[in-house]
Amino acid sequence: MPITQCFLLIPLIAASVAVAADETATRVEKAATVLTAMTRSPNGVAQKQITQADCIAIIPGFKKGAAVVGVGYGRGFISCRNGNGWSAPGGITLESGSLGIQLGGETIDIVILSLDKERRSKLLSDRFTIGSDASAAWGNGKSAHDDPSVKILFFGHTKGAFAGFGLDGATLKPDDSGNKALYGRSLSNNVIAESGAETPPAAQALIDRLSQIAGK
Repeated sequence: MPITQCFLLIPLIAASVAVAADETATRVEKAATVLTAMTRSPNGVAQKQITQADCIAIIPGFKKGAAVVGVGYGRGFISCRNGNGWSAPGGITLESGSLGIQLGGETIDIVILSLDKERRSKLLSDRFTIGSDASAAWGNGKSAHDDPSVKILFFGHTKGAFAGFGLDGATLKPDDSGNKALYGRSLSNNVIAESGAETPPAAQALIDRLSQIAGK
């Protein structure tokens, strides 16, 4: 590639990085808003449930049927308990292909609670699959129950009402581009959660809200 073309590409790359950072900052703000709304809703997440959680993931605007027919997709953040309270957030994606008759492109805000610290390393790995890596259930809506074997609780709502989909086969994966935009470099979710990474200013409101609700 000629040198002049290389120089022309530099501002384009810088602009795309800035856009990605802005989108990530907006998404983390939405995650904080979702967490607040879900914990204040009578049919949402109870403070006691968050207090018992080891890790919490928030997916603002999960879209049913978003990518291709039968596939749902969303991006969000996960934080886990550490010695000082809650870790800096790591970017995650949630994908589901088990939407059944509920296809239709609705947008759902989702909060996920992991209740078992022994599953943390897998939860923060390259792929965590509901049904094979852990059993899960919706904590609100008609499918809510107190099954002691369930280690992952999902909470979802849209337009003020409960919303859900089939959980078996749903997968959580790291959002590498989100982490790079948030931290300015590539970091794994395991490193972010376990190494005491400093919370970026853009994500401080989310961690502050989580600390207020769940305590240290």
